[in-house]
Amino acid sequence: MRRLFQPAGLAVAVLLTFAAASPATAIEPQPLFATSEPIRLTIKGPIGKLPRKGSDDVTEPGSLIVQGSATETLAIELSTRGLTRRKDDVCSFPPLRVEFVEKPPADSLFKGQKRLKLVTHCQSKASFQQYVLLEYAAYRMYNVLTPVSFDVRLATIDYVDNSGRLVTTRVGYFIEDVDDVAKRNGLKRLRTNDALAIAQLNPHDAERFAIFQYMIGNLDWAMTAGPAGADCCHNSRPFGQAGAITNLTPTPYDFDFSGMVDAPYAVPPDSINLASVRIRKYRGFCRHNEQASGVAAELIAQKAAILGVLDETPQLDEASRKKARAYLTGSFDQIGKPQELAKLLKGCLG
Repeated sequence: MRRLFQPAGLAVAVLLTFAAASPATAIEPQPLFATSEPIRLTIKGPIGKLPRKGSDDVTEPGSLIVQGSATETLAIELSTRGLTRRKDDVCSFPPLRVEFVEKPPADSLFKGQKRLKLVTHCQSKASFQQYVLLEYAAYRMYNVLTPVSFDVRLATIDYVDNSGRLVTTRVGYFIEDVDDVAKRNGLKRLRTNDALAIAQLNPHDAERFAIFQYMIGNLDWAMTAGPAGADCCHNSRPFGQAGAITNLTPTPYDFDFSGMVDAPYAVPPDSINLASVRIRKYRGFCRHNEQASGVAAELIAQKAAILGVLDETPQLDEASRKKARAYLTGSFDQIGKPQELAKLLKGCLG
């Protein structure tokens, strides 16, 4: 099971350094994330032979070929990444990191990109394509709620080994670089290996995070803490104005352990006694309870758009769509009733 990182107390001190300078106002996304139209790619390299253990900096050379009317070939370095999905007894095909050897040209689809996370299919079974698509949909749902969220781009990818043999063709998606999320919103990414205090979070943004995670049934996150020696926070990144260490917007990523996705390897954290990830548990902070009714109203107002993401997700089959829609509808019904919302908030933390 995965470790759950507990929230910090109020008096935790933080030492923060900031990422590279970004503009004071929001900017347009990079070309890769300017549209949601799926793309077709070839990734060539030592497919199936990439090292899984050790540092993420252990890379192998490869190439990325953009298929279409304007075919381009880019030299890349490939490496495996992640925690659970990196294990060979969980995934026969791990998530990848794609790093460009040279700066992509100005007319490239990958203009402005340096390192990108690529979410892959884990196993060859058709059902695992559906899990990829459902997790992709979770990102798109959070995009509906706020621009301070990670953009994603769906791709059908031919994986070819160094001999030129086609290993497999599968759907995956790229996740926007964290610094690009910050730049796009005129914010800064805050870096710290220490825990944050609850008081440093913007109450509304933190409550939106918590209720959304409750709705999709995800417990694999922490807004204020992360693994020892790693950037804060666990499956979350804080953004704020330049120089600020308060009023931070926690932004979630990595939804494969959610009940909506319902991947076969997903289990609740060790410290939460639940039989299944399909069982929801609220983990928002008590000091943000005053924001809950307003946030719930915002989500309900976006219900059609959120559920519409399922209909707009290419290759998501009807059974997966129906199951996810039913799961989400149950949570909308709950947060839309004041008495039910009040019961939910009784489980708050801190």
